[in-house]
Amino acid sequence: MNGVPPALVDDGRGRLSHRGSRYLLVRPETLVALQKAVELALGERAAACLVAGGRAGGGSALASLGASAGPAVERLLKMGGEIGWGRFALERLAGDELVVTVEGSPFAEAYGPAAGPVCHLTRGVLERLAELVFAAPATAVETACAAAGAPVCRFEARRRP
Repeated sequence: MNGVPPALVDDGRGRLSHRGSRYLLVRPETLVALQKAVELALGERAAACLVAGGRAGGGSALASLGASAGPAVERLLKMGGEIGWGRFALERLAGDELVVTVEGSPFAEAYGPAAGPVCHLTRGVLERLAELVFAAPATAVETACAAAGAPVCRFEARRRP
């Protein structure tokens, strides 16, 4: 894709919107510096905080899409690429399982080498998407991360028992 996606609108007054919802351009390094500071302060609990942020943003994004479960998956994954979160691809949606990969995650790239998954914001967004798809509480796990050496980041979401 070349240039700014047509769905991204600059109102000329310092506001950007994507399909009517306000967005903010923030460098990935800024978010990763915040993430690392929270990790330093909270240790392993930091991931849950970032997932909660992703869930909140994902919920708002899904509400703005106004789509039922099936179309919402396609639209949210497309939107992820349009707003710079990487190239999302649906690997599998069957039964109680949603599997998505992300190539070029800005979070993994900005984080640098890591021992494990670092894309907690994306995980939260996809967890919220899974809840819409399953119409039930869901849990997402990042099973592979580019920051940890994987070719792409991979997320598996399942309905909670």
